[in-house]
Amino acid sequence: MEYFASSDIPAVLEYTKNFYFLDDNEFSIIEKDSIKFFDKNLNAIAKNYKTIDLNYSSSTKNEYAHFMLKEIFEQPKAIIDTIDKYILSEDKNKQCVHFQESVAQKHYATNLIPSSLFNFSNCNLTKYDLINIKQIYIVACGTAMHVGLASKNIIEKLCKIPTFVEIASEFRYQDPIINENTLCLFISQSGETADTIAALKLAKQKGCKTIAITNVIGSSITREAQFSFYTYAGLEVSVASTKAYSCQIALIYCFAIHIAEILETTNFKILEELKEELFNLPEKIQTILQKQEEIKNIAKQCYLQKDLFFLGRGIDYAVSLEGSLKLKEVSYIHSEAYASGELKHGPIALIEDGIYVVGILTDSELTLKTISNLQEVISRGAKTFVITNTKLPDNNFDFIFTVPKTNTFLSPILSVVPLQLFAYYIAKEKGLDVDKPRNLAKCVTVE
Repeated sequence: MEYFASSDIPAVLEYTKNFYFLDDNEFSIIEKDSIKFFDKNLNAIAKNYKTIDLNYSSSTKNEYAHFMLKEIFEQPKAIIDTIDKYILSEDKNKQCVHFQESVAQKHYATNLIPSSLFNFSNCNLTKYDLINIKQIYIVACGTAMHVGLASKNIIEKLCKIPTFVEIASEFRYQDPIINENTLCLFISQSGETADTIAALKLAKQKGCKTIAITNVIGSSITREAQFSFYTYAGLEVSVASTKAYSCQIALIYCFAIHIAEILETTNFKILEELKEELFNLPEKIQTILQKQEEIKNIAKQCYLQKDLFFLGRGIDYAVSLEGSLKLKEVSYIHSEAYASGELKHGPIALIEDGIYVVGILTDSELTLKTISNLQEVISRGAKTFVITNTKLPDNNFDFIFTVPKTNTFLSPILSVVPLQLFAYYIAKEKGLDVDKPRNLAKCVTVE
């Protein structure tokens, strides 16, 4: 008999699938052949273990050099596995091996997409509840917070509900103006992020409706929230999150479409087109991954840089923030992301000859504006790497990487992939420990 103590389920998944969960102010005494539990007054309490059915086999790299690269390449399957779990289907236990065989694809291929395609029955918010929601808060840290920024636009545009994105470590100390008419989404890959859990507890105290979005079944955040939505990304080993980010965005988009259907706030045709595009995303990601050598060659040109900058407008700005974070995490290169329109309000002073600027251009309504901003840095000697989904007018960009076209709301799921590969290949060129960057932890359980 063996017992393990851990702050995170995947850390000991190699050895057991049976877990006892301690709530706040509970304690345990582990002895050679026994384990006992006590409350804060040291009264003995009974606990039953829970079996967590996560697949540990995904913790092997297979033919990949690093877990990060493996997990980037797992995104097509991870996204469709997540979407499929929220598809109304007669076969609730279907497990999809390839996205071409998924429930989602079959629904669309046979023109069977109903207006109520997505099933969020475990979150029993009625139409009456949703009508009375006056604001939505998305609260998270790091990459999960960038998911919130990328999701804000689609929630507001489809659901017509004001949506705010807050960093959990700030939200918990702000005394936010929230109440029973507020819906709060708390995102955490591990489900154990200390600041996010503390923010969730604050929202509960103020009477908010709370939803946890996580990749780990049975994690602390799911035990605190009223409702839980799981992503089905599989075990993510690399400290730098990739496939969890994509799955979280896809899941929130499904939920936004679901709310819009209930509230009838968006034209039916627009929602149907969004569903179609959701189901096409995995195949489009595959086409990006097949061009990894392009990104690898670009990385070789700039891995010795000391500073990089990322620019984007609107939803592209949210992706720029994530691209910049990924680069910092694994390559240790200083990078910053700016909304393109803010460039001339200070940051342009940092542009000098030979510095690299990454531009994201996927929103056709804003493309020309961002091109204008990129021309400003080029005129000051910067080199440019542009990620776009459209044919650009004549320009003097140094590198252009084209991603497939999709609905602008969904573009963050595609445009982030080359940025993930970019960060990975730069770190690899530098000979760094890609999966275990210095000073970082996969599960942040302290403030």
